[in-house]
Amino acid sequence: MSEPLRTTTSVDGRVIAFALWGDPEGFPIMSLHGTPGSRFDRWPKDDLYKELGVCIVTHDRAGYGRSARRRGRSVADEVDDVVTLADHLGFERFGVSGASGGGPHSLACAALLPERVVRATCAVGIAPLGSPGLERDAWLAGMDPENVREFGWAESGEDVLTLELEREHAEMRQRVAVDPSTVLGDFELSDSDRAQLARPEFIQVIRESTSEQALNGVWGWVDDDLAFLKPWGFNVADIAIPVLVEYGVTDVLVPPAHGEWLAANVPGCVVKVEDDAGHLGSDPEREISENVRWLRDGVAPAASH
Repeated sequence: MSEPLRTTTSVDGRVIAFALWGDPEGFPIMSLHGTPGSRFDRWPKDDLYKELGVCIVTHDRAGYGRSARRRGRSVADEVDDVVTLADHLGFERFGVSGASGGGPHSLACAALLPERVVRATCAVGIAPLGSPGLERDAWLAGMDPENVREFGWAESGEDVLTLELEREHAEMRQRVAVDPSTVLGDFELSDSDRAQLARPEFIQVIRESTSEQALNGVWGWVDDDLAFLKPWGFNVADIAIPVLVEYGVTDVLVPPAHGEWLAANVPGCVVKVEDDAGHLGSDPEREISENVRWLRDGVAPAASH
């Protein structure tokens, strides 16, 4: 039933581009992409979602791909677009999952939509910067220098950040055209992450997403980075629904200190630590299956606590 491009309109008149994957009658899951990313960020073997009985909804978050920008947005503002999509599709109750830069946005849904979100997952997501989160030095500790440099641009303001990310994206597209597994350029990735990037499924998604994510400019990427530096618009301590927090020990994009902070501060969360994985996991189909069972049925992944 895959539908790679549909659109709807937010209450403030913005276009939201989204896609549907899997079983249209299955349990609905809103899957929120990372930074940068697009609605193509999913497992490309659609039969897996059909076998699991889920309808996966991905969308270009504001400013990415074919979705209009929402300049100055906060992390919490993503909730508005999730509600718009759920209402448009007729979903009263659903799960929400976000990875990497999508993780904080999933937590926003968990905190602000308890009457509609059944359960949520935050995988390799960042922690808040500054009180009540991690202070700057701890927030950056263990991050690859390429990531540290990017957040330095963000601290310099929107104009500097935009110019640098435009250059970064142009260079990324050139690399991907030659070898998609080099999408992250000079990052000193773990062996696990390099192995994942070489998988044919990742190669396909990297090609699709890189060509789409900045179709109308790098504004989604810019606005994500700026949003992560300021208050998120909610407190994770207010989350009252079940949440799964996952992180990898060898992650250099979002170091484990972020996952450890979330594990200690998201009330009553289930925690899964991947000892041998970095930012991209180690066994995608197993991890997707475990996540579906968590979001739909409340079954915690093996070896979680």
